[in-house]
Amino acid sequence: MNSKQETISIHPDDVRMASLVEFCAAAGHEINNPLAVILGRVHLLLKEEHDPARRQSLETIAGQALRVRDMIGDVMVFADPPSPQTTRFSVRDEIPPIIESQLAIARRQFGEEIPQVQFDCHEEIFLEADRDQFLTVISELLRNTLHPSTAATSVQIEVLQAKDHHCEIHITDDGRGLTPEEMQHLFDPFYSGRQAGRGLGFGLSKAYRLAELHQATIEVKQNSEECGLQFIVNWPLAAGQAVPDMNKI
Repeated sequence: MNSKQETISIHPDDVRMASLVEFCAAAGHEINNPLAVILGRVHLLLKEEHDPARRQSLETIAGQALRVRDMIGDVMVFADPPSPQTTRFSVRDEIPPIIESQLAIARRQFGEEIPQVQFDCHEEIFLEADRDQFLTVISELLRNTLHPSTAATSVQIEVLQAKDHHCEIHITDDGRGLTPEEMQHLFDPFYSGRQAGRGLGFGLSKAYRLAELHQATIEVKQNSEECGLQFIVNWPLAAGQAVPDMNKI
């Protein structure tokens, strides 16, 4: 095989991921309890405080505490995501609005210099899954790809039917790619060695966990000599979805 076509593939380590899930669940509960007390006390003080400077200080404390609460919410979704509420939906219908939404967010955050996104789904493909959780997975992967740190100029999203009654969603960029260390820890929360935008926080970790709930997988591939990164989401098709004869393709 030509070395330029070789790829590096990673899958999150199940043992390490299980340890992180256990840690996040415990840490989330331990932090959430005192945080609730802090917010409660601040709100009580605000009711009785009339001095503008002191009120501003209390509101700052409340705002930062709420920010921590939101981060803990992400931790808890990663550690203990809600049970899927399954519905049947068309991938071809649901992904384009998510693309437009993420592009709009990226423009507000980074300006107009963001990658161009092309979407291809030539077949009508149906899934039976939690629609919101599926779209969260796609959103987080696309959000990661659109960040300026990737140095990407174009992104292609392609949906294909695959073997074993699954579909594949390929999200491919032409950016700088990742170092071996970044690849190894891409789905780990709290990993501080990543550059900004490449999985900091819980976006990719959350995507992996939500996919896992649906017996779906996320694989990452990178050309060994060229730039660019590819996420491959392998998701079970809906019951009754026609599957092409792979021997005839």
